[in-house]
Amino acid sequence: MKKQYLLMSALAISTAAMAQQKTMLKYPDTKKDNTVDNYFGISIADPYRWLENDTAAAVKDWVISQNKITNNYLSQIPYRDKIKKRLTELWNYPKYSAPFKKGENYFFYKNDGLQNQAVLYYQQGLTGEPKIFLDPNKLSSDGTIALNNITFSKDNKYAAIGTSASGSDWVEIKVIDVATQNPTGDVIKWVKFSGATWCKDGFYYSRYDEPVSGKEFSNQNQFQKVYYHKLGTPQSADQLVFEDKVHPLRYFGAVVTEDERFLVVVASEGTHGNELYWKDLTKGDDFKLLFKGFENDYDIVDNDGDRLLVLTNNNAANFRLISVDPNNPDPSGWKEIIPQSKDLLNGVSTGGGRLFASYLKDASTRLHEHEMNGKLIREIKLEGIGTASLPSGKKTDKEFFYTFSSFTNPGTIYRYDAATGRSSVFRKTEINFNIANYETKQVFYTSKDGTKVPMFIVHKKGLKLDGSNPTYLYAYGGFNISLTPSFSVSRLVLLENGGVFALANLRGGGEYGEAWHKGGMMEKKQNVFDDFIAAGEYLVKEKYTSPSKLAIAGGSNGGLLVGACEIQRPDLFKVAFPAVGVLDMLRYHKFTIGWGWAVEYGSSEKKEQFDYLIKYSPLHNIKTGINYPATMIITADHDDRVVPAHSFKFGATLQEKQSGDNPILIRIESKAGHGAGKPTSKIIEEAADVWSFMFWNTGVTPKY
Repeated sequence: MKKQYLLMSALAISTAAMAQQKTMLKYPDTKKDNTVDNYFGISIADPYRWLENDTAAAVKDWVISQNKITNNYLSQIPYRDKIKKRLTELWNYPKYSAPFKKGENYFFYKNDGLQNQAVLYYQQGLTGEPKIFLDPNKLSSDGTIALNNITFSKDNKYAAIGTSASGSDWVEIKVIDVATQNPTGDVIKWVKFSGATWCKDGFYYSRYDEPVSGKEFSNQNQFQKVYYHKLGTPQSADQLVFEDKVHPLRYFGAVVTEDERFLVVVASEGTHGNELYWKDLTKGDDFKLLFKGFENDYDIVDNDGDRLLVLTNNNAANFRLISVDPNNPDPSGWKEIIPQSKDLLNGVSTGGGRLFASYLKDASTRLHEHEMNGKLIREIKLEGIGTASLPSGKKTDKEFFYTFSSFTNPGTIYRYDAATGRSSVFRKTEINFNIANYETKQVFYTSKDGTKVPMFIVHKKGLKLDGSNPTYLYAYGGFNISLTPSFSVSRLVLLENGGVFALANLRGGGEYGEAWHKGGMMEKKQNVFDDFIAAGEYLVKEKYTSPSKLAIAGGSNGGLLVGACEIQRPDLFKVAFPAVGVLDMLRYHKFTIGWGWAVEYGSSEKKEQFDYLIKYSPLHNIKTGINYPATMIITADHDDRVVPAHSFKFGATLQEKQSGDNPILIRIESKAGHGAGKPTSKIIEEAADVWSFMFWNTGVTPKY
């Protein structure tokens, strides 16, 4: 009894202290300067421009002071450590990838539970004893060096291993001998958005020139080039295969068909729309134009003899698979292999002399198997609403593996027999959590302009809809990216505390093809924000939650989404988590590879595009006298995709203009980037802070 009294007293003191802190939160003094830009006769002040120089001493001091405020706030939440402990318990279970065959060996990734990075194993056959092939955890003491990609030579004698440090997009490629796991001495640096594409006794890769020292994570990347590296030679001797001296702001990547006959260079000016060049490696020809850019997307699946198999949205908003003679690429000579359907053709792979097609039906996967001529053989039956990977392999393979997961299924790996078409469970993930107590439903709500938008809702069975449930609404809405059902360990903390998770499939994504994508890009970007706001209104109307219990979250383009919506509708949301967000829509294109997003957003350098960008740019629409939601901005010091200056300037401006008691914090992770490769320890710490901040500001006391 005495122990319980002391605990209650301590909680009351902590609660009182936090309540006082919310009204007395003193943010670091952030200096302002007189920087002003002129856009087509309109003056736009940018007083926190100095925060863009992330390596400057003053900015580093500012980061330290902001983190101090944030850490002090979070440390006073009485159940923060208990949430972290619970997350650690939940996370501690084995996680496997689907195996893939290389020669006589099968490779797979496994994380024992709490390892910072998954370990790559190999074994002879499916019943051999697993042995460690590569353990990324040994590459650094804190798990911040991650395996970015790995590709094997055609004879499976060598593996090119790409690693990235501290979450950066920069990749270093090293080659090892598969039989001995010893390095060959081949090292490739300054690679970005590329792995090794093997051909003969070497590989193709894409890289940039070495950046200016001290500006590796912020300066604009220009003039990406394709090189060929021959094994046993230094990088300085690599052959320049493809470059464009006229267009500095284009991406270039190499694709080689399985039989190593065709080399295709894919050129793009952004995240969608591309142009393809090709050559027949058996003839030593020069590159020829295959498809002119940049109105449509073309993805080389493989070749079928003299013809290339291409997945495209040219005259097919939901994509189709065509066969093209590269010597006669005119559309009049195309052969349609898999026609467009009402559902999105999300991907096509080859294996065992078959084609495998992945479709999205209302943001859930469907898998089909086809003959090489496109004739449908069968639909591969899945468990239900969820996400499945594509089976794939070499032409000679007789079995494949694919995965299935959902909001309530942590993952099942299936073995697919090509001869019989049967799927059998190869490995099922087991966790120490009764996931059967929770349910998923899909609803369709109406957006501002009458568009029907799908949303998944996950919660405990029998949940009472009385408006009192803490709800976490997540979305992305851009770049033709589809959000499909996925399992999250972190999310279990919300669900077991009576919370609701909602995932909205907004326009701008790819869930319903190119028309859905175009409905939320460029001058129509406001549709995305309207869709998200309507999702929140639906959840309130249907009494899943109320504005005082509703949190919104998103990362990258989703960070833009959250930033824009909390500024446009501060009354609808209690908590906001804009993570690694694009928040300055007037200057995003000036850093690293931000220029590649202009095909999605538009650019402030064009008046008609500036006119709509300025209307929703989160940074530029913050007003004084408004009580904005409790906000925890999340970014990282090595984010060279969306540079942290976005978050810095947005956070400083919100802190300056916030009029209510809701806190405005910025959480700046060290030795981390845009998100990929983040070690488990950092993921758990961030998740603990997110749920603590959300529960505290929505008045929820977790059961721990």
